[in-house]
Amino acid sequence: MKLPNKLFSYSESIISKFPIILKEVEKNKSISFYALYINVIDNFDDISEFLQTLDCLYALDKISCDYKLRRINYVI
Repeated sequence: MKLPNKLFSYSESIISKFPIILKEVEKNKSISFYALYINVIDNFDDISEFLQTLDCLYALDKISCDYKLRRINYVI
């Protein structure tokens, strides 16, 4: 996981990607994992960076996951 430090600047870190995902999820309120990835693919180096960002947002309680519907929901 890339966090800001001597090796990675803030703009290269996972934390700088939070607003990208949050804006997209907030706009749609509920979106599938695939649709979200397709909408933000240009902002990420690879899928692992995207998944790490989702993990962090989930751990911070900014998004929730509905596993039955396979969708990401925005948490207010």
